[in-house]
Formats: sequence, C-alpha cells, structure tokens
Amino acid sequence: MAGALKLLQFGDSVFPVGAFSFSNGLETAVEHGTVHDHATLQEFVRTVTRVAATGDGVALLVAHRGARAGDLDRIRQADEAVHLRKLNEETRTMSARMGRKLAEAANRIVGESLLKKRAAETGTGVPVTYPVALGVLFAELGIGEEDAFAAHQYGAASMVLGAAVRLMRVDHLDTQSILFAVNEKVPEDYQELRTASLDDMQGFAPHLDVLAGAHQHAHVRMFMS
Repeated sequence: MAGALKLLQFGDSVFPVGAFSFSNGLETAVEHGTVHDHATLQEFVRTVTRVAATGDGVALLVAHRGARAGDLDRIRQADEAVHLRKLNEETRTMSARMGRKLAEAANRIVGESLLKKRAAETGTGVPVTYPVALGVLFAELGIGEEDAFAAHQYGAASMVLGAAVRLMRVDHLDTQSILFAVNEKVPEDYQELRTASLDDMQGFAPHLDVLAGAHQHAHVRMFMS
C-alpha cells in the first residue's frame, strides 16, 4: 500500500513540475489542422507516447537500474542521452525544467537522496532530465521499474490530453476514453523495451519535430511547447 501511494503521489499528472505549461506539440498540431477530432487526437497521443517510450522511457529504465545499483555515472549517462536527443529548444527546455522541478520537490519531500546528489552537480554539466529524475526517484522509493515506466507513459499522455481540453472541442470524458485506450499499449511497449540500452534510444517522428519547430517561432501561443 505504501508503494502504491508513493506512485500515485509522484506519478500524478498534476504533481507540481510544470507539465500543465506544455502541450508536447499539440497546440501547433491543432492550429495547422493536423489534429481536429477524437480520432486524430487519439492518434497524436499514441504517437507521443510511443516516442516517449522508445526514447525517454528507455533512459528512465536505465536510470532506475542505475539508482538501484547506486551508480551515479550511469544516471548521468542517461541524462546526457536524453538531453542530446532533444532536437529542438522547447523539448530540451521541457525535459530539463520538469527534471529540475521534480528533483527540487523530491529534495523537499523525501530528503537526502541520490537524485539530490545528481542535481547538485549539474551547474556546469548536463541537466537533470525529467524521465531520468523520475526513474531515480521511484527506484529510491522502492517502486519497481515496470510501475515507474507506466507512470512516465501515463504522464506523457495526460500532458497532451490536459492541453487538448483547452485547445479543442473535446470534453473530459473524451480525453479519458483516449487515455484508457492509449494506456493499454503501455505493457506492450515495456515488454519490447525492457532490455534496451541507451544506444537503442530512438524517437523517429519527424512530423512532431516539425510541429515543435513551428511552435517555437509562433507569435501567439498558450503553451511553452
């Protein structure tokens, strides 16, 4: 029960790391008509979660195992792998800002930890990234890697769907039905990626990169990505 409660708290989509500020490209997708109804929104969310699984999700698993082993170098390598694979400024900012906020929150709530040590050394190096911070935190809280991966994927979907309510003519039940459908793919993604290494990380979704690039130069925008 204690582990479930920790998972619910730190995996909550409204946990204060700033996720509400980002749409993960949805704002531009809606503006350009790429996403315009329930079906296209579900397809977009599934694309986002698939990219999150094959990229950040792999780093989360590596970081989780690194934390279980007390291996700070391995955690640092996972952060670097995430940071280098963010092709545009907004996604790098999103990952680093949410990672820093999670590390700060964990320091205040949980106390002394390996995540605190990692955050303390980022002044002149690679920043703490969100998926790595989440993996380390859950490992230190005794949460298994499967549940950590699930929480990460749930958060990626929730971020987009939370933005969708403010950007489209969809209601909360529409977004919950999409979340339910997309979440059913999480176990399948984990089974595929559980043996992946940092070298296997990938995020091939050029249309998402194009949308993110366009959003970066938009004159008027509601979200930071």
